[in-house]
Amino acid sequence: MIEIGVLGAGTMGSGIAQVAAQAGHVVHLVDVNESAVHIAKRNLEAVLSKLVEKGKISIDEQNATIDRIKYSSDMLSFQNCGLVIEVIIEKIEVKHKVFEQLEGVVAKDCILASNTSSLSIASIGSVLEKSDRIIGIHFFNPAPLMPLVEIIPSVQTSNETLEIAKNLIASWKKTVCICKDTPGFIVNRVARPFYGEALRIYEEGIADFATIDWAMTSIGGFKMGPFTLMDYIGNDVNYAVTESVFSAFYYDPRFKPSFTQKRHSEAGFYGRKSGRGYYNYAEGVEFPKPNEDKIIGQEIFERIIVMLINEAFDALFLNVASREDIDLAMMKGVNYPKGLLQWADELGLDWVLSKLENLFEEYGEDRYRPNPLLKRKVKNLKLV
Repeated sequence: MIEIGVLGAGTMGSGIAQVAAQAGHVVHLVDVNESAVHIAKRNLEAVLSKLVEKGKISIDEQNATIDRIKYSSDMLSFQNCGLVIEVIIEKIEVKHKVFEQLEGVVAKDCILASNTSSLSIASIGSVLEKSDRIIGIHFFNPAPLMPLVEIIPSVQTSNETLEIAKNLIASWKKTVCICKDTPGFIVNRVARPFYGEALRIYEEGIADFATIDWAMTSIGGFKMGPFTLMDYIGNDVNYAVTESVFSAFYYDPRFKPSFTQKRHSEAGFYGRKSGRGYYNYAEGVEFPKPNEDKIIGQEIFERIIVMLINEAFDALFLNVASREDIDLAMMKGVNYPKGLLQWADELGLDWVLSKLENLFEEYGEDRYRPNPLLKRKVKNLKLV
């Protein structure tokens, strides 16, 4: 069984190390910050102890997993690894420097992967002499609990690298979806309207945060409303991804960020982690009550769901991933109650198109333009 390297001992890196170690691999968890390494060791051992307490794993499994994880602040620890996954800051210049260093340490057949959520895998791999070994392996947080992993081959990635990575991650009991090296991959691309359109509805004064969240959970069946979810993720993180995707798509209006979220992020209203986001999480403060008007709620749900469906069709239209993987990714990566393309069929493609055309006509903005594939499918249905 190959040895696994994880570079970056933050929450995500530690989670990936745990997954690989529990799957039976010797794992080298490395961070240049020695204090981060010590914190990761303490936290990982605490997590494994809780799993024993809950009866999820045995004491023998706990001890074996702990023994498999080797902690270090030196990248030379990766020299015998067959796969190294980078989980560091989302800055391309930093990743370039790190991957150049990694290639000088690892064996020639070692796969080098990035856990980036939005940066180009092709760009990350451009600094490698043997660039066919680069691949994106994108876990979702928390890595031990979230089943989805997006596998992203770049234009340089060899078929052998893809097959090895896909089979390896699947052997860790993860749901693997293959997607094209495009901004946001599947989930962070297709999910943008869940946040963006909710923010737009708020900015237009149609409803407040609590009412929009109520509409999407009570009527739409989502586990979290968009504002609760943004507060959970962190407005700083969510806004940064939105800006990154917007820029990477050459400022396509479909991905335009919101000033409301920008101001919350600038104010330090990050959400739960800062004690204040769209909601106030201070002790004793009551959450605002939603307006449970079903007509308003239905309008909110319909507007957001058709925007999500349109984005899913765009991903399918541009071959970002297969229909099956797009639906699977949204259910397993962000816990949507249904795959969006399946949902479109249930709602009726002609109904979805009509809603989008009405929005496009009303606003005259490209963010509401219906996808050509959706239009073609409706046209073909009418011809039958």
